[in-house]
Amino acid sequence: MSNIPSPAHRQSLSATDWAEAALDVIAGGGIEAVAVEPLARRLSVTKGSFYWHYPNRDALVARALEVWEHHETVEMIARAEQQPHPRERIHTLFRSAANTDQRSERILLALSGSKHAVARASVLRVAEAWRHYIETCYRGLGLDAVSARNWATLAYSTFIGTVRMRRDNPDALPPGQDFNDYLRFLIRTLIPAEVPGAAGVVQHPSVVPLRRTGS
Repeated sequence: MSNIPSPAHRQSLSATDWAEAALDVIAGGGIEAVAVEPLARRLSVTKGSFYWHYPNRDALVARALEVWEHHETVEMIARAEQQPHPRERIHTLFRSAANTDQRSERILLALSGSKHAVARASVLRVAEAWRHYIETCYRGLGLDAVSARNWATLAYSTFIGTVRMRRDNPDALPPGQDFNDYLRFLIRTLIPAEVPGAAGVVQHPSVVPLRRTGS
């Protein structure tokens, strides 16, 4: 009996469905845990369905990383770009990052800790896309090139540090309203209150609470 699924079944399960399932596995066990047969069982299909979309496991991993990169860069930056002012774009990006779901955080941590060259390259592209976009926003506030780059590096480093803390030592983060106050402190720290040579003082909008681990 052939393992190739019917045309209707092949159409109902897309290449992106396989990629998203692979990302679920990466979030739980790292890139090394991605394997065709367990994924087929997870999706209740045969291996033939997989080979209809991908020639091999490496192609699936590459596509999964592309999907993850798109979520973390193109989609997140597009939300920030809806804001008319660089200051609001920075805030929107910070807020989106602060409220990212646990799956996205686990994927980031799994990939950044992997020895897989393709995974590490993917993380580097995401990090650089974020850092470059934030740097561009800081330049839009009137900062010079060196200052903007330094602020952007600080902002991204703070984000990564917070993600790691949520995994490794979540009890170190303040609870309840104190946590919201801590987030406001981060926003104040990462967005200059005054920019030399630029008019006006930063107005800090309301802060969306940062999700705590387990919520």
